[in-house]
Amino acid sequence: MAEEKLPNWLKNRAHLTPDRPAIEFEGRTYSFLELHTCSEKMAGRLAGVGLKAGDTCAVLLRNHMDGVVAIHALFHLGVKIVMLNNKLTAKELSWQIGDSGAAYLVSEGSFSSKLEDIGGIVPDLPVLSMEQLPVEGAAEIIEEFYLEDPATIMYTSGTTGNPKGVIQTFGNHWWSAVGSVLNLGLHEDDSWYCAVPIFHISGLSILMKSVIYGMKVVLAEKFDERDANRAIQENGVTTISVVTTMLNRMVHDLEEASYPDSFRCILLGGGPAPIHLLEACKDKDIPVYQSYGMTETSSQIVTLAPEYSMTKIGSAGKPLFPSQLRIEQDGKSCGPGEAGEIVVSGPNVTKGYFNRLDATQRAIVDGWLYTGDLGYLDDEGFLYVLDRRSDLIISGGENVYPAEIENVLSKHPAVFEAGVTGTEDEKWGQVPLAFVVLHQGAELSESDLLDYCRQSLASYKIPRSVIFCKSLPRNGASKLLRRELKQGMEEGQ
Repeated sequence: MAEEKLPNWLKNRAHLTPDRPAIEFEGRTYSFLELHTCSEKMAGRLAGVGLKAGDTCAVLLRNHMDGVVAIHALFHLGVKIVMLNNKLTAKELSWQIGDSGAAYLVSEGSFSSKLEDIGGIVPDLPVLSMEQLPVEGAAEIIEEFYLEDPATIMYTSGTTGNPKGVIQTFGNHWWSAVGSVLNLGLHEDDSWYCAVPIFHISGLSILMKSVIYGMKVVLAEKFDERDANRAIQENGVTTISVVTTMLNRMVHDLEEASYPDSFRCILLGGGPAPIHLLEACKDKDIPVYQSYGMTETSSQIVTLAPEYSMTKIGSAGKPLFPSQLRIEQDGKSCGPGEAGEIVVSGPNVTKGYFNRLDATQRAIVDGWLYTGDLGYLDDEGFLYVLDRRSDLIISGGENVYPAEIENVLSKHPAVFEAGVTGTEDEKWGQVPLAFVVLHQGAELSESDLLDYCRQSLASYKIPRSVIFCKSLPRNGASKLLRRELKQGMEEGQ
């Protein structure tokens, strides 16, 4: 059977609806034809310095029009993109660049300091700042996307060891968009507000939906609840993607005001929302769609429609149309109400992890992804997530893995062992809290240890505080019991 393929999405969209608005950024709106023209020119400039079909290129970008153009330009060239989290340190980014085999790094002047540090760690890597590219160049634009071809790689930290590069094919992105539109529908005047990072699957998936649907995206460099509310109330935004902390800030800023009837959906990810927040949204007739998804599923794979937001409080909903879901324990499917591992399947699910055959074989069996998350289904098939990969900390929508922080803490010569858990935070939802046992006779201040962490960890991974203690709770197999860490604090250990 011939490989499935589709016409180059942006080029085709610019042909079908050239004058339709594509991106609004900082008050200026670009049509799909303008976006394609800008991307085609950027593709020529990138080709002029050596990028070509089949290459792998890392990108370090902001939520900015230039970033959107760069992504589409690389797709135009047939280049596989490694999406780098711009909050990470140069050390963390350099590891991902090396692991992915990226031959180039495309970025912008606003990251000049970080780019210099990366250049010091990876001296042979060509670092291309968009401001310094040749003014003009010629490139052959890819006419078709093969759905099995890798489009992007996004790194997600595992609970142990180094981060893993999640491979996302063009087919994954396509079916993610199809599954979403079959759930939400599509209106001619739809406009999606994107203040979530475009280096995350949540933000990138919005850009993919834009060219597939022919839908305008209002891009914000940073999230601000006042700007978001104003865009909904005054600028015709019909959909917005948020995490709980963003929604909470929007609702508080809204006060006694409301959203227009044209506003259709708040798509909520990053964990279940608190009941009081859902009740506040219900009182204001705010349509909240709770969802469950991950990098490996190319965004949402389970979504709760707003009509169930109160009757199914805490539920992430049901699988999107092209996807399937089951709960499994010890190799057997669980019945209603029985907790087990969440296992998903569908054309939006990754083929695996880049250069990690062992991790891929553990996670994906017969086309089913074993998420590592625990949950259960009720008797109507609604999913309830009990634990996000057991010990995962979600801070402001960012996934923070305790093991990564523990590894850094434990490298300090004065530290004997360390344990990290999440603690509630009004602004960020959760923040890391560290428990540290020092070597006998060693002395170390909290501030010095946190400064040590800053050398290797992004700011959102830095512990809120450090609790020095005599021992850490472990089970009979000497496995650290992170959930019991706070108990030691309460007992004054």
